[in-house]
Formats: sequence, C-alpha cells, structure tokens
Amino acid sequence: MDRDRRYEAVVALRELGRSHDYRDRADAGRGLAGFAEMQEALRPLLELVLDPGDTFVTRVTAEAVLRRKDRIGLAVVASALAVADSNHSDWIQTAILDMFSIFSEDRDNAMQLCEEMLRDTDDRVAFGARQLHEILAQIDPVLRPV
Repeated sequence: MDRDRRYEAVVALRELGRSHDYRDRADAGRGLAGFAEMQEALRPLLELVLDPGDTFVTRVTAEAVLRRKDRIGLAVVASALAVADSNHSDWIQTAILDMFSIFSEDRDNAMQLCEEMLRDTDDRVAFGARQLHEILAQIDPVLRPV
C-alpha cells in the first residue's frame, strides 16, 4: 500500500469537500469513505455527514461509509447521529434503511458491531451506537438465509 499516495488522495478529497457546490461535497464524501480507515479522513467524513448546506451530501456520504459494512463506517455514522439535528438524523436514517433493509445478515452484523461500540471509550460513538442499534433493530430485512 502506498501510504503517501493515499494521503495525497485524502488531502485532495478534503479540499473537494470544502467546495461551495454540493455535488463536489457529495463526491468527496463518496471518495473519502474508501479511506475511512485513515485518521486524516475521519473528521472530513463526519463534517460531510453533517453537511450544513445540503442534506443530499449527508445522505450519500452516510450511505458510502455504511456500504463499507465495517466498524469504521458504523462509527462515523454513530458519531454523526449522536449530534445530528432532526433533519440530518432523518437523512442518516434513510441511508441506514437503504443499506440494511435487504439482507438480514448485513443488518445482524451491523447490530453486533453496534453492540461492541456501546462500550467505546468515546462517549459520542457509544451514544450514537445506541441510536444506530435501535434503528437497525426496527428494520425487517427482505432476504433471510434459508
């Protein structure tokens, strides 16, 4: 893995995330989701999930980090949920429903990760993980294993 090039990509995407155009910010959110394991990407991702200018950015960024289906993506969303206003929270919930309403295995795995995050030392992550777990528990996925 080329750490320098990955860092440069994150720097470029962070800059794009500061654009006045919501489409640029949405693209930055989608791109940064692929680098969420890098510390340099976490704050910009959280800012884009809570984008003050356009909830389209909120939804696509939340969806992109959730698509990772890992603890890092769920922690970004949990952190955002912990401080989101009702409007942003609604769009984050829409992204959660879109990502976890199909396969029960995906929803169940996410719920298990949330249970682990309830013990996170970061209070914001733990609080948001509780909210995320409650949202996931209300989802009745379409497809279940045979």
